[in-house]
Amino acid sequence: MADEPPTSAAPADAPESSPPPGGHEGKPRGKAKKKKFDDADAQARSAGRRERGRPMRGLGRRHKANLDRIERRKRYPMSEALKLLKQVARDTKFDQTVNIVMNLGIDPKNADQMVRGSVSLPKGIGKTKRVIAFCEDNDVDKAKAAGAIEAGLDDLVKKVSDGWQDFDVAIAHPRSMGKVGRLGRVLGPQGKMPSPKSGTVTPDIETAVREFAAGKIEFRNDAGANIHGIVGKVSFSESDLEANISAFVDHIRRLKPSSSKGTYLRKVCISGSMSPAIELEMSA
Repeated sequence: MADEPPTSAAPADAPESSPPPGGHEGKPRGKAKKKKFDDADAQARSAGRRERGRPMRGLGRRHKANLDRIERRKRYPMSEALKLLKQVARDTKFDQTVNIVMNLGIDPKNADQMVRGSVSLPKGIGKTKRVIAFCEDNDVDKAKAAGAIEAGLDDLVKKVSDGWQDFDVAIAHPRSMGKVGRLGRVLGPQGKMPSPKSGTVTPDIETAVREFAAGKIEFRNDAGANIHGIVGKVSFSESDLEANISAFVDHIRRLKPSSSKGTYLRKVCISGSMSPAIELEMSA
């Protein structure tokens, strides 16, 4: 019987079969490595937080004590609310500002239901404002006499355009809006752009400057249908605060959009700068 031809054996130094393109036979290890690194990073971040961080601070003792004095979901009569406000806002080292927030029954997405304007409160707000006036030469002296810190047109427009914004309110005569309109990108984002709806574009420059310098406030509803305003200082007498609050609320009532349906004044609250809110008892 003839011998079978010898089978060729692989050379001893022959290289092993090369691994698949993935790098290793079987399931690629890329995801496993990534998961391992992610876990290590997460542990390191967690350890770092424990080492250098500290728990978030809760409410202070004074604020907790003030919260205990106010009944939640209770609507206080005006006189009772003002007495309570003075109690919870008297422990600070400064004279707190009294704020008012009104939740309205309007649709803020509907342009016809926007509530915007300005109001001069009978007792002021406890501080003055820096006002400038964009007007022609014949009104410059009147505006400065009424309390404007700067008045003019071309030079003032250039000054503001160059970056000067050391003022709180800008008043403009209708004839000057052709030039003042170019400042929209500068004044618009800060809410200082003159507007007829807010009463800052008017032919009566002298009266507007005097009212805003004395503390006339502007307001505009936000995306949550809320109106925010300032109605004085905690140091005001209760009668003065009541007069300002009533004037502000009555003014907002008169601005009710005709297309608004249902309850208009849903909720009215007052608070100090560093005190809890107190809900007022108000008719819709």
